Amino acid sequence: MSESGITPTITGEQAAANAVDAAGAAMDHGAALGHLTGLAIVVVIALACGVLLARIKQPAAVGYILAGLVMGPSALGLVENRELIQFMAELGVILLLFLVGMELSLKTFSQLWRIAFGTFGLQLTLGLAAAFLVGLILGWDTPETLVLAFVLSLSSTAVAIKMLEDLGDLEERSGQIAVGVLIAQDLAVVPMMLVIAAFGSGDGLGWGIAGKLILALGIMAVLVFVLLRRGPVQLPFSAIITKNPDLRVLGGITFCFAAAAISGLIGLSTAYGAFLAGLVIGNSRSSHEMQQSILPVQSILVMVFFLSIGLLIDLDFIVDNLLLVCLLVLLVLLVKTAANIAFLRLLGESWECAVVPGALLGQIGEFAFVLGALALAFGLLGDETYRLIVAVTVLSLVFSPAWMVVARRTLRYSLAGVSSGRELFRLILQPERSEILKLVARLSALFGWNSSVKSEDRDDDPKYDNLDDEARAKDAASGLPPIPF
Repeated sequence: MSESGITPTITGEQAAANAVDAAGAAMDHGAALGHLTGLAIVVVIALACGVLLARIKQPAAVGYILAGLVMGPSALGLVENRELIQFMAELGVILLLFLVGMELSLKTFSQLWRIAFGTFGLQLTLGLAAAFLVGLILGWDTPETLVLAFVLSLSSTAVAIKMLEDLGDLEERSGQIAVGVLIAQDLAVVPMMLVIAAFGSGDGLGWGIAGKLILALGIMAVLVFVLLRRGPVQLPFSAIITKNPDLRVLGGITFCFAAAAISGLIGLSTAYGAFLAGLVIGNSRSSHEMQQSILPVQSILVMVFFLSIGLLIDLDFIVDNLLLVCLLVLLVLLVKTAANIAFLRLLGESWECAVVPGALLGQIGEFAFVLGALALAFGLLGDETYRLIVAVTVLSLVFSPAWMVVARRTLRYSLAGVSSGRELFRLILQPERSEILKLVARLSALFGWNSSVKSEDRDDDPKYDNLDDEARAKDAASGLPPIPF
């Protein structure tokens, strides 16, 4: 009612307009609610898969990949906004390299750089040889061959570090060697991306890309030299930022994105700039506070990165090419593990310090997705080849922890004097066989079945008694999952 006491008259057109506005507002609210519900479903499934895999001592990253597979178009089809996921995944890659830079111990790496770069150099040489052979058979051109070589030479930093932590080997000589090789591989990712981009732009390996590579390696070499000589550096405004938790998060992310943007503007990769920013922060006087503040944000975006990998998996492709995919996964694990062990032995390491890192680095790493997606975007890879790379890489990551168990048991029993291949195979699978027999015995007792199956104890085997008590206790404490075959 107006001030004059007369109720204003609303025309039919005004009522219709108001109804349309109200309906539009309701639709916007419904759309927002739908997005929120979808986000909640994504987070719940990712958390459930991460918890499930962590419960059986598998890296949570593998759970995120499986969550993406469940929600992707090959399964439930819950996620459709691929552009948003791709954008978040790119942020995850930037922050993943940022975190790798922060966690890089230059002091430790300076003691292992010869064996780290030597091993990676041999890995890359083997990858080039294998890719060249495949390319020769299939008629591939140079860019496609190089992409395959890059993919084969990389291992998973996220999965390997998690396994080392579970095994308690992170501070051992074997663990330090594995970390050193992983760091060398991570350092090579940015030059690999530059090479792929150069071929994608049509320039090839000319003076332009050579100049960018020299510039990138030169900046990194100078920065590493300065950080090693000067020790921990003082960050700008660190006295103010480190005292405020909110500013620490914002300051670290700002430093990361600013370095990434500057690196992109001068023609280098944004991931390269993020890595250098992490390297500086990780070797500063405020490194501990900054890492603790940034870690939650980084964890969320890295989760999205692995989630996006799961979304890319094509189950129909895997089913249609199941034999080929399985053979390639087994071939990758066998050849890479054997080659890594041979390389480390060639460089003077003992069997104990060669087998563990060799098996640990046997899978294909998460940066294979980044390189493959970049090559696909530039038209250097066909869609079928890219889907095959994704499938083989994901399955190698999933089976990597079980593969590590097999390698460690093989080493232990071999050192205990077991020389028969059949006996070695039986002993490797004995713990899982014992658990299965115990489960059958319990079910038989529960349901009153007549069963002659007797459970076995792994300690009854005399061959196992030959192993030292410390190694046995370490196996038991690690809580490793059963071998899934």
